[in-house]
Formats: sequence, structure tokens, C-alpha cells
Amino acid sequence: MNNPLINPGIGTFFWMLVSFGVLVLILGKWGWPMLLKALKKRESAIADALNAAEYAKAEMNQLVAHNEDLLKQAKLERDEMLRNARLASEKIVEDARQRATEEADRIVEAARENINYEKLKAMHDLKNQIATLSIDIAEKVLMAELSDRPKAEEIVRHELENAQL
Repeated sequence: MNNPLINPGIGTFFWMLVSFGVLVLILGKWGWPMLLKALKKRESAIADALNAAEYAKAEMNQLVAHNEDLLKQAKLERDEMLRNARLASEKIVEDARQRATEEADRIVEAARENINYEKLKAMHDLKNQIATLSIDIAEKVLMAELSDRPKAEEIVRHELENAQL
């Protein structure tokens, strides 16, 4: 068992220590600073990404809140517009109903006036016809009564006496 890898000699051990020391010095001088610099750069990039993510999250929350406010405002405006439209339609319907009622009242009043006018006209025509018929009848009766001369004179005298009273 004299394997130099398992039981190294003192000379081998010394040169291994020297090689390891040189390696540590080279890595310490040029390797570790570059490695630490890369790690710091990566750490900084990760921190920046986290900060950007936090900023984006805060901005997103702010946008969501703003969008919710806009949505609430839009709903309020929509409700206001609907209420105004409903009020306007009710006003239009009420105005139309009122105009229709006024027009109906005016038509009814005109019809009443027309009926009264026609009634008066009919009564006037009826009176005229009755007067004409009465005159015709009186004329015929008088003609029949006055055909006898002495009787006619007596009727005329009697009417004159009554008229003077």
C-alpha cells in the first residue's frame, strides 16, 4: 500500500500546499473580486427587479382603485342619465296627456256649442213653421168664417172692442 495518492510524501504534500496557496492568491486577487462583483451586480439586479415589481404592484393597485372609481362614477352618471330620461319621458307623456285632455275638452265644448246652436236653429225653424202653419190655418178659418158678410163684420167689431181695452 504504498500508493502516492493515498499516502503522499512530504515533498508532494509541500508542493500541493504551495500550489494551493498560489491558487488561493490568484483567485483572491482576481477571481473573488470578479465573482463578488458579479454576485453584487446580480443582487442589485434582483433588488431592482423586486423594487420595480413592488412599484408596478403599487401602480397596478392604484390603477385598479382609479378604475373602480371611474366605474362607480360611470354607473352614477348612467343612473343619473336614466333617471333624467325617465323624468323627461314622464314629462312628455304628462304634457301629451294634458294637451289631449285640453283638446278633448275643447272639442266637447265646441260640440256642446254646436249642439246648442243646432237646437236653437231647430227651435227657430220649428217656430217659423208653426207660425206659418198657424197663419195658414187662421187664414183658412177666417176665410171660412168671413165668407158670410154679417158674421165677418160682427167678428171684426168684437176684435176691435177687445183690442181697445
